Amino acid sequence: MRPNPLTLTASLIACGLVAGTIQAGEADAARIKRGAQLAAFGGCVDCHTPFKLGPNGPEKDMARGLSGHPAELVLPPPPKLDGAWSWGGSGSMTAFVGPWGVSYATNLTSDRETGIGAWSEKDFIQAMRKGKHLGAGRPIMPPMPWRSVGSLPDPELRALFAYLKAQPPVNNKVPDYVPPATSAR
Repeated sequence: MRPNPLTLTASLIACGLVAGTIQAGEADAARIKRGAQLAAFGGCVDCHTPFKLGPNGPEKDMARGLSGHPAELVLPPPPKLDGAWSWGGSGSMTAFVGPWGVSYATNLTSDRETGIGAWSEKDFIQAMRKGKHLGAGRPIMPPMPWRSVGSLPDPELRALFAYLKAQPPVNNKVPDYVPPATSAR
């Protein structure tokens, strides 16, 4: 009995789709792995993951990894800065003060409401290139090294974005940036 040409064609297309999906999955895994390397090298966790008290003192709270400044952590007014001391950071390592005002590490998780889950790859690249939230909004404030990150080639920025989007969503609304006029004592 001869095989049905239509069945044979459908089978070949299905095999090609499965093989393509496997290759795409491997490419995505490689991109995410490269993004993880870039995030580690860039110290993303250092500022975008809050501390918790562990058995040996303060340690990064990886259950809230990359979720930014904790919404529930309301800080008192920052100290007065003058002279050689022109900027400072909170004990959580997620809030910073300087001549720019008070900035809070943003939520970089895939949460669609409070993180970057609704961002497109283009939004992320534009934000890093232009130093503006979503590439067109408010300025990204210090100490975020957006100029350094933005100097990466597009494939590296796409890898970093893929890694961030692969992180579990953490719903955490970070406080808004406070300009210098309202943050001064």
